[in-house]
Order: sequence, then C-alpha cells, then structure tokens
Amino acid sequence: MKGMDKVVILDFGSQYTQLIARRIREAGVYSEIHQYNISIERLKELNPKALVFSGGPASVCEQDAPDIPDKIFSLNLPILGICYGMQLIAKKLKGKVSPSKDREYGRAYLIKVKDSPLFRDVFDNEKLQVWMSHGDKVDKVPYGFDVIAKTENIEVAAMENREKNIYCIQFHPEVAHTQNGEKIIRNFLFDIVGLKPTWNMASFVKSVVEKIPKVVGDANVVCGISGGIDSTVVAVLLNKAIGKKLHCIFVDNGLLRLNEGKEVVHYLTDHFDLNLKYIEASDLFLSRLKGVEDPEQKRKIIGRTFIEVFEKEAKSIPNVKFLAQGTLYPDVIESVSFKGPSAVIKSHHNVGGLPEKMNLKLIEPLRELFKDEVRKVATELGIPDFLVWRHPFPGPGLAIRIIGEVTEQRLSILRKADKIVEQELKDSGWYYKVWQGFAVLLPLKTVGVMGDERTYEHVIALRIVDSIDAMTADWTRLPSELLAKISNRIINEVKGVNRVVYDISSKPPSTIEWE
Repeated sequence: MKGMDKVVILDFGSQYTQLIARRIREAGVYSEIHQYNISIERLKELNPKALVFSGGPASVCEQDAPDIPDKIFSLNLPILGICYGMQLIAKKLKGKVSPSKDREYGRAYLIKVKDSPLFRDVFDNEKLQVWMSHGDKVDKVPYGFDVIAKTENIEVAAMENREKNIYCIQFHPEVAHTQNGEKIIRNFLFDIVGLKPTWNMASFVKSVVEKIPKVVGDANVVCGISGGIDSTVVAVLLNKAIGKKLHCIFVDNGLLRLNEGKEVVHYLTDHFDLNLKYIEASDLFLSRLKGVEDPEQKRKIIGRTFIEVFEKEAKSIPNVKFLAQGTLYPDVIESVSFKGPSAVIKSHHNVGGLPEKMNLKLIEPLRELFKDEVRKVATELGIPDFLVWRHPFPGPGLAIRIIGEVTEQRLSILRKADKIVEQELKDSGWYYKVWQGFAVLLPLKTVGVMGDERTYEHVIALRIVDSIDAMTADWTRLPSELLAKISNRIINEVKGVNRVVYDISSKPPSTIEWE
C-alpha cells in the first residue's frame, strides 16, 4: 500500500513464500511478494524498509540458479535470508556453499552458538525445534559474518552481519513446525529493522474509503454480488466509500443453495442499505445447461450466461465507468511469482472479459489482501458472523456439485441434502472448525431396501475438509456418530436418496470440489 512501511519478499520459488508474507502481515507490517529478478529501479520505487529472500527448490551451485544483482546490497536495506536466500547471500558475498551429502528435510534441532537479536527470547534452552528443507549448506561464512546457530548435521544453520543488518537462517521460521518462528520474524521486523505494527484492517478500511471517491469522481460503479464473502465485502466497503454511486447486481442463476440468494440480498439491503438489484435468471441458465454433462462445458456456459445477463443490466445504469471485483492477493501473486501463472486446472467463474467489452476500468479494493484479512475487514465493517464465516461456495454453484446433467429434480435433491449437512455441522459445533463441508450428487443409482421394498436411487457423497487457504486440504476426521446422523437424516428426509458415502481424499492429489 502506498504511504505505508512495507517489507518486500523476493520469491525464489519456495512453496512457503505466501506463508512468509502472511506471517509478516500477522505481525502488523505490510508485505509484498515480487520476483527475485526485480530490477533495482523498481525496487527503489517500492521503497521497502527491509527485504526478505525466500527459500527455493534450486541449488545455488547450479549454473542457471536464480540470482540477484550485486547492487541489491548497496541499497543498505536490512535483509533476512531464508534457506535458499541464505545460501545465495553466502555465495554472493564470497562465502562458500556446497551440496550436502544428504538432503536435510523435516524436523531438526537448532543449537545456539552465539547470542543474536534475531533469536531474542526464542530459545527456551540451548536447542530449538525448526523445520529444514535444503540440499546445499554453507561451509564458510562471508567476511564480516558470525555463525549464530548450528544443528547436529550442519555447522552454519544461521549467520549474521550486524554491521550490514543482514541475517540468514537455513530453516523456515514461517511454518508451524518451527517453534517460536513467528517470534524470530517479529525480532527481525521490530528489533532489527525498527518497524512499527501499523498494518491492520481498520487502517486498510480507512485508506480505501479515502482513496476510492478520488478515483471514481462523479462516475458510477457496478459490482456483481454472488453472496460469497469477497464480493460482499467489496460491496459493503465501496458502499461506505461512495454510497449510491455503487450499483450492485445479484444474478440468481438457479444454482444456489436452499433460499440462499434471497436471504443474502434481503440482509444486505436491509442492514447496509445497498443499492442492489436482484435478477432472477434461473430458467435461462438451466435451459442452457440442459443435456450438458462435461464440467468444463458447464463452467463455460454459466460464465458466458452470467456475463450476458450482467452486461445487459449494467448497460441500463447511466454513467458507469468502473467495475468492482473481489480479486485477492493470491490471484495477484499468481501472475508475478517465481513460477508465473500456473497451469489451468479448471476455468474460474468470474466476470472475465467484461471490463474490455464494456470499456470499464477495474476497481479491486481487496487485491492486497489474503482471505483471512478479508474476513477481518468484514468484521471491521460490521458484517455478521453468519456471512463472514460462511463456507466457500463455487461461482458455478451446485452445477459442479451435481456430477452429470443439471436438472430441477437433481438440484432439489442436492439442495435438501446439502442443507442437512450444514445444519448438522452447525448444531454439532463443527461448522466453524472446518474449511468447507457440502454434499455432492453422484451420477449413479444403487440398490437399497426401504420399508421392506427394494429401491434403486441416488447416492450422495459428503465432502468435508480442513484447510487454511484452500491451496492444500485434508479430509476432516468427523466423529462417526455425526457422520451416522447426517447419513441417516439424508436417507430418511431426502426423497430419491438411499446411500451416503464419505470422501476421504486430500488435496493434492484431489481437488476440494468434485468438478
């Protein structure tokens, strides 16, 4: 954010780079991720107060290993090098790095060699559990550096140059497996760099509310609301900033959960006085989905139809020059990180193409935030918990939780089953413990016996997972009594279902949604 102290993280391809950014922000300091090969000129424009070099999968001993210009050290910025970042600093500053005989991965115990401000109040005794992931090691520290920690396997597990304010660690402080890892990061930010914890959601809201009216001027802004937390926060935030110049459109595609559309719209209009129009388009969407079974085709049909309906309504609003979207920071990182844009796993349902088609400029007030920060903004804005902590719901809705063709009958079955899953998770206290829980309607029927009669009816799969940011997920170990209750209720209360199964696959290799 402009006008706020920031830490820039240079990404060398670590799977934990986003975690570093999250930990720094959790400490109250704004952080941004940029590619390792960022130009010195661009780095100066960003005006960071400190740099963090991430880990990475490469070896600094390789000929084409990711590198940085020597001039980066002439900026005289405090630097924290992590894993690959430490090895690169050692090599650039004329230390010695070599491949380890054995790759060190997993838990290790850090042994303190020398007191350091980086490790203030970190060691309970002389050893600290940390998380290692490296194939190279520093054999000789550069001139002016001191070794401050080692492990049983490596003599240089951490080093410092206090005069130049450069601190390097071979382990990952950002992961939960490292004890007092957050304390190490805070020591760097506050004791070494001298930053203040000024990044919080109250200051973020204040900044957006002050900035947006200057950007918008006399123009109107259109915003699509899905009922999810991201679009809801965008709408409430912009409503606070520009009031009736914001025009919200809720397109009911007929693929929502039971009573979901009207409940969300009524709450937002009643409690936040949003300028919101509800568009009933169920028949149009379902007619275009008739006979379609391929999940990618379903997504594309839903996306195109949404754009068509949204565009028609948006064009009826005078003086619209901006389109508001709920883009989050992980989406932004995806295009600038070390790895670049990832392979397309499945099409995402958004308003892609609308800005160009309608000649609109984008407003993305949440593009600097992670998902957990969005929820904090929601709380700051007074959005109630039942909306803040609603489980994520895909843009194509129940269409991708119905495997095969989408029909009114199949939608009715899935809505009723899904409502039972939600009710039982809430009644048992599990709803707010898990990342996501829902029902999936499978494209097959099985034999059953109900009331002494043979049945041949549908199968419902339960998908309930634990996650932090949906990048990875594991299936939730629900109590067997709760699973039994959910299954019993679905089979007894949802006509057309005689079997319930539980999905026990993780992500990866599976995805959270079935399609």
